[in-house]
Amino acid sequence: MKKKLSILLLASLIIISLVGCASNPPEKQTKEEAKVVAKVTALKGPTGMGMVKMIGDENDKKEKDYEFSIANSVDEITPKLVNKELDIAAIPANLSSVLYNNSNGEIETLAINTLGVLYIIENGNSINSVDDLKGKTIYSSGKGSTPEYALNYILKENGIDPTEDVNIEYKSEHTECLAALLNDKNGIALLPQPFVTTALTKSDNLRVALDLTKEWDTLNKDKNTESALVTGVVVARKEFIDKYPEKVKSFLEEYKKSVDFTNNNIEEASKLIEENEIVPSQIAKQAIPKCNITFIEGNTMKDKLSGYLQVLYDANPKSIGGKMPGEDFYYTQEN
Repeated sequence: MKKKLSILLLASLIIISLVGCASNPPEKQTKEEAKVVAKVTALKGPTGMGMVKMIGDENDKKEKDYEFSIANSVDEITPKLVNKELDIAAIPANLSSVLYNNSNGEIETLAINTLGVLYIIENGNSINSVDDLKGKTIYSSGKGSTPEYALNYILKENGIDPTEDVNIEYKSEHTECLAALLNDKNGIALLPQPFVTTALTKSDNLRVALDLTKEWDTLNKDKNTESALVTGVVVARKEFIDKYPEKVKSFLEEYKKSVDFTNNNIEEASKLIEENEIVPSQIAKQAIPKCNITFIEGNTMKDKLSGYLQVLYDANPKSIGGKMPGEDFYYTQEN
């Protein structure tokens, strides 16, 4: 009898020990992650507009979960990601693949946050199709990122050589592009929302001539692809994801709510957008419904983004870093 009791007692102690070992690390990890302040940045524009509720909520907290910043251009973001000064960033879709390839897979895409937002704007009424762009000068920002490659793709697919048949004059920022357009009475510019809305308030002579999202969809409607014009994504360093998985899951949950808030509470979101010096609230009110601010994750994100990257790769492999990214480029979380 004593021997049986000893065996039962020993078995009980082993079970308790195993349960303790299984439960303690996650509890400790959660406490660690709660103390981590993730460094997050977004570009001035739709990606920042979708994040303003999170930024506003964070400003009201005593103990911070995130340190937010808004960047004027990708040149401010890329070196900080590479040097581990940032943990999470909202960046152009093709740049995410470039960074993944150049860092041996150290960048992972969490979600799509912006679909097509690019438009051809002109002074006048001469551009009614892509063919009408031949022989014209087009002001554009975003060299080396989505605007350049989306425009080049649409031009080439319509039989126009971007280097020979048009003159694309690149500016460092959208605001410079807008200024050039306003100073040229026959000007044509490629602009994203919300700068399109800003442009249209500056002159009665300006008009939206072409919607690049519609042009993209027209070119791909008969192809066996899920390709969509994807402007922006949110990425994170793989090291950060692996070390703080619960933090990343929490960020995505809050980010989705923030995106929904921006799309469904335009009046309040517009005030927050102005407070964060993205665009004035009056511009934001008009622009939000046209910005295609979204939150797409999981397999749907993978299908749309991989289809988009494949189109860019076929047009110019360098535009996505030389090769299509691997499966580990697309973030998934286990249920």
